[in-house]
Amino acid sequence: MLTCHTIAEIREFVRNARAEGKTIGFVPTMGYLHQGHLELMRRAKESCDVVVISIFVNPTQFGPKEDFAQYPRDLERDLRMAEDVGVDAVFNPSTEEMYPAGYCTYVEVERITEKLCGLSRPGHFRGVATVVTKLFNIVNPDQAFFGQKDAQQVLVIKRMVADLNLNVEVVTVPTVREADGLAMSSRNVYLNAEQRQAALVLSRSLQKAAEAVAAGQQDVSVIRQLVVGMIEAEPLAEIDYVEIYSYPDLEPVDKIQGPALLALAVKIGQTRLIDNTILGVRDRVSYDV
Repeated sequence: MLTCHTIAEIREFVRNARAEGKTIGFVPTMGYLHQGHLELMRRAKESCDVVVISIFVNPTQFGPKEDFAQYPRDLERDLRMAEDVGVDAVFNPSTEEMYPAGYCTYVEVERITEKLCGLSRPGHFRGVATVVTKLFNIVNPDQAFFGQKDAQQVLVIKRMVADLNLNVEVVTVPTVREADGLAMSSRNVYLNAEQRQAALVLSRSLQKAAEAVAAGQQDVSVIRQLVVGMIEAEPLAEIDYVEIYSYPDLEPVDKIQGPALLALAVKIGQTRLIDNTILGVRDRVSYDV
């Protein structure tokens, strides 16, 4: 497995692979890999001849009071895990490589970024859209793989790809969960044992909402209050948002009459966690999206 720290190095690797007629699958990450990331890499390996991942903690998607400095990092561990699942090349640039002195160009996606995480984390999706556009231009993949846990992020990237006519297929991979239902996240490492148990309220509330819809409940306000009530009953939980929108357009809805995204962000202690499920899809009762 090749590790590249410069744009020139990874471009040369991709250029050589393409010269051999190989397809490129790409998984962008911020590192501190977990099984969710590894599943994206496995899916990329199934679909493409060559798998490239990036490991880059992107400063432009963090707010001034967020956890950029504390975000977990362990490059040696990440490289071992990536190699074990068959990744061919890792792009691990410095901040200066991605944002050299004088950098002043950004990508903004409107409308769908003005709610959920976009509302509670101003500027977040500007940073996401910018770095993903740069990575797509650097790696030039045929397919890029993202997890459904970051549902709004996936929709933003798909909108960006369509609007900017980028030549890449965005593939969404179902959320990978722990055995007890907690969505895998690099930030789970922040949780102590008590907080880790409390965090289960996220997935359990999504499951309860899915069961209510499967039983015939369509009223969005009722479903939302069911979720809010469960989370508020957990003393260690503090709600950032619990919202239901049409999917994939993210428009307000009063009733579940088609696919709808139930998304939530909750602080457990000082750790902000997100999760989601898609309601109103026939035969889907669980939160495994």
